[in-house]
Amino acid sequence: MTNPISPLVGPGSQPGEEDGATLNYLQMPSGMMTFAVPDLPESEQAEGLEAGKAVLETVLAITRGEEVEGMVDLTSIDAVNLEFVNQVLGEGEVSVIAGSMAQAQESVLAGVWRVRETGESGDLLRDYLEVGDFPSRILAHAFTGAKNRVPIASSFGPNIFNAPPLLPEINDHIDGAGSETHVINLSLLPHTEEDLAYLNDVLGRGMLTILSRGYGNCRITATDTENVWWVQFYNSQDTMILNTIEITSIPEVACASPEDIADSAERLDEILEIYR
Repeated sequence: MTNPISPLVGPGSQPGEEDGATLNYLQMPSGMMTFAVPDLPESEQAEGLEAGKAVLETVLAITRGEEVEGMVDLTSIDAVNLEFVNQVLGEGEVSVIAGSMAQAQESVLAGVWRVRETGESGDLLRDYLEVGDFPSRILAHAFTGAKNRVPIASSFGPNIFNAPPLLPEINDHIDGAGSETHVINLSLLPHTEEDLAYLNDVLGRGMLTILSRGYGNCRITATDTENVWWVQFYNSQDTMILNTIEITSIPEVACASPEDIADSAERLDEILEIYR
């Protein structure tokens, strides 16, 4: 049996008093990361870095909807210009790991992603910036080879009580995952550690992990079942405070909204004004 994803009994899943009369509300994350202008080079330090400036101007055009292509290749610019681009964009609140083959980091400008794809031997295949709600090539392969149904056994092991009724519910919502998110809040359901371990085993583990630090800390893990994700929130003491299964193409907490991208366009324009 594989280890379950954070096999904790979440707050609210068990009564606080013997008669079960006490209702404990979940303490939601309170700290939020906000936009901070990165440590930018002075205008004179950027003299001669035309390739880097051109990359950023192209990114600006994409955020404004002026370019059809949403990706900007970085493999053709030299190390000095690349460092300039890195300094301007900085690192934002969402990180993505797709096994050993791809990594993505959102910049301080929401919806502007730095994506690196590598081969089996670790050699760099692609290095680019993408503007969008989530890196499209990584998402396209998130469930490659995943099963499209949860198998339902006829019998279950000891102390597995409340996981089995969730399996038909998950199957019923897989097909409609692209249009509407279905959330199963495990923190508010009675369950045993064996229930969680069984769910982890039957759903399987995918290769995609997303870490979001927008509100507290959130860990999002693709399962080996199509469009099924574990979404778990942690407080500042790294204690899990919310544990859910989401059935959707991509959990909303991982994505930049159109409004985020519009704000990023304004901010990037202000930044680039220094170097024009």
